[in-house]
Amino acid sequence: FGDIDAHIEFMVAQGSNSGVYFMGRYEIQVLDSFGNEKVTKSDCGSIYQRWDPARGKGNEGFEGHAPRVNASTPPGTWQSFDVVFLAPRFDASGKKTANARFVKVAHNGRVIHENVEVTGPTRASTWEDEKPLGPIMLQGDHGPVALRNIHVRPLRPIVVR
Repeated sequence: FGDIDAHIEFMVAQGSNSGVYFMGRYEIQVLDSFGNEKVTKSDCGSIYQRWDPARGKGNEGFEGHAPRVNASTPPGTWQSFDVVFLAPRFDASGKKTANARFVKVAHNGRVIHENVEVTGPTRASTWEDEKPLGPIMLQGDHGPVALRNIHVRPLRPIVVR
């Protein structure tokens, strides 16, 4: 997939942690964040941070985006993400001309991100490079997670300026 409109329903157990990777490279965090009053770049719905050990100890993580609000429901309940995602753009020679972009992310019907650019793959992505197409990857990490009603609708190419 490249540009897509996606709907994903998920349920996490208390304390569980997972993620949905667009193009196998750009993660939206799935986490039991119910009740957290202050959301961080690691809470449910966050666009996970990028990671570069060359930045030095304590500075490896960068460019994470916390959700605007905590829209999480209690563990053991079904939740949803609705995402409009645009793939990075490349010219005829393969040079990247535009970064990937989360146009809109809604968590349980509440908009938590709009027009967020991602300059490269997020931490723990399948690949460190960038391409015009890639798979949807569902991560299972640190506890049970259930998924259902995953709908992916490819979008016509959109010019990103």
